[in-house]
Amino acid sequence: MEKENFASKAVQPVKEVAAAQGNEQRISSLEIAEVTGKLHKVVLKAIREMEPAWERECGHKFVLTSQSVEMPQGGVRLTPVFSLTKTECLYVATKFNDAARARLVIRWEELEKERLTAAHRKPMPHLLETEEEVLRRSDAIRHQQIGDENAGTCLCMTASEVAKTLDMDVNTLNMLLVAAGVQYWRGGRYRLTPKYRGRGLAKDRAFHYYSLDGEKRERFYLVWTVEGTDFIHSLINQ
Repeated sequence: MEKENFASKAVQPVKEVAAAQGNEQRISSLEIAEVTGKLHKVVLKAIREMEPAWERECGHKFVLTSQSVEMPQGGVRLTPVFSLTKTECLYVATKFNDAARARLVIRWEELEKERLTAAHRKPMPHLLETEEEVLRRSDAIRHQQIGDENAGTCLCMTASEVAKTLDMDVNTLNMLLVAAGVQYWRGGRYRLTPKYRGRGLAKDRAFHYYSLDGEKRERFYLVWTVEGTDFIHSLINQ
């Protein structure tokens, strides 16, 4: 799968990218993987998931390069590697846990000190944003992305909210809906049965959370439309 994504974009060797970008400081996805302790394929997946929102907000994609990687049994292979600026890197880091984000911030501080030393401690040309500003900006983009994803469910009610209007607890309501053949439980969530799909009764709402290993995950749950809420009231009160 990595090979397809790699081949689908115009790829430049790392040295050519560095020359084209001049003095702009960058970090590779391989180094991000090393610093955060994650597999490179996990970092690539996170970058590709974040790229569409970044392109929509900033008007350009991340730079994709190639790099030779030594194989454990000898030899080398060419692998796709993203080359990210500081802002891009810390934006992608919003997919990681606090510890991984902190290690990346520390790594960027080290890179900036190395650059100052190499320039005989001359002031850097520019630092447009602090780490805090970048993280706030990244969180705002993610917030907008989730808001857009759930825009169609803003007038819907959760099962708990519907249950309160019926003066019952949510577990009782869910069991009644299962018994009536309206919904069923599969894959850690309730789903509408085929009979009631496509009738505008409910929608899927997404929520995001972090797993124990710090990866950002997405799950969905049913929320009920106005029509769905009226339907439940009619069903329960008949």
